[in-house]
Amino acid sequence: MRIVIQRVSHASVTINGTVKSAIQKGYMILVGIGEEDTADDAEWLAKKVVGLRVFDDENGVMNRSIMDIGGEILVISQFTLMASYKKGNRPSWIHAAPHEISIPLYEAFCRRLSEAMGKPVGTGEFGADMKVELLNDGPVTICMDTKNKE
Repeated sequence: MRIVIQRVSHASVTINGTVKSAIQKGYMILVGIGEEDTADDAEWLAKKVVGLRVFDDENGVMNRSIMDIGGEILVISQFTLMASYKKGNRPSWIHAAPHEISIPLYEAFCRRLSEAMGKPVGTGEFGADMKVELLNDGPVTICMDTKNKE
């Protein structure tokens, strides 16, 4: 699994002109799921996300987690994160997981984040044409890949 985490002042996702989810201060996370990913990958990423310390403390040092600040999370499925770009100029998504793998793992990741946070996590709609708006705070953007755990 690959994720891109952006620390945001606010973020929202709109589908067919209707706002599906909106958050204030927290993380907007794009999630790409590969054909070899498992529930263990979703669990590992969720733990990393809630423990990540990228919010400022009283001294202006990035030392607080999303839990520490009572922030919110918006999770958007993004199969294009699995792009293979080694040959030619047109990306291939042959390593992206099919729906029967990716939807349950996406849902497990969102559920685990929600359980850890003790509140709902905003989501998009899997496979939909989504318009995502955000105000990146910092900017702070971090990429994680479960293939690079060690």
